[in-house]
Amino acid sequence: MSEKKMNSSRRHHLKSVMLQIAAVWIQQEKKDNAAAKVTYMAESCPKPNMSGDQAALMETCKKMAALIDRVDEERYDLQSKVGKADKEIEDLKIKVVDLAGVKKPALKRVRMSADAMLKALLGSKHTVNMDLRANLKQVKKEVKEEPLEAAGDWRKNIEDKADRKKMFETS
Repeated sequence: MSEKKMNSSRRHHLKSVMLQIAAVWIQQEKKDNAAAKVTYMAESCPKPNMSGDQAALMETCKKMAALIDRVDEERYDLQSKVGKADKEIEDLKIKVVDLAGVKKPALKRVRMSADAMLKALLGSKHTVNMDLRANLKQVKKEVKEEPLEAAGDWRKNIEDKADRKKMFETS
């Protein structure tokens, strides 16, 4: 079945609708995160009772210090887990690159004369002139001229080719 392509106005409209839906989802997620943070703080860190004598306040400070220590331990544990996961991800990335092999980039074609190439390889000290065309012999090409009428007569061409074919078959 042939699939019809979507025109640009419809594609633009669908894209804008998807972006609006995504924006609503992001706002809802932010509200949910804020609500979760408030409930977690209410559960984990209740309001301290500031009324009372010095002993009660000392006890409250000890509880807060213990709570801070516990939170620091959790933070350290989470940091170590994240560090291990990051290291594992890097190792897996390296393995993927090793398995796929390093792709050599396509070389760019550069037009360079033989003189420029030798100058680049040997440096400016060596001046070598490689004019290869100077040593070539001049060869004149023989032009075989046939009258125009002969080219138009197809029967004669076929007879000539038949004679040539007989020359090669006589062995």
